[in-house]
Amino acid sequence: MRTNTLWTVLGVIAAVVIAWFLVNVLLSLVGFVFKVLLVAIVAVVVFFVLRAVFSRRDVD
Repeated sequence: MRTNTLWTVLGVIAAVVIAWFLVNVLLSLVGFVFKVLLVAIVAVVVFFVLRAVFSRRDVD
């Protein structure tokens, strides 16, 4: 095996390992952002429900 071929194989392996790490980080980040958005939406809905419930009690 020539030295050039060995460096090519090592470069491909390194590229795959780096890509695997980057994809893992990006998917974790996307998952975190999705969770934050979902929590924000649920919090807004709960806020308006609680506000509606307590505003009815004040009128009576």
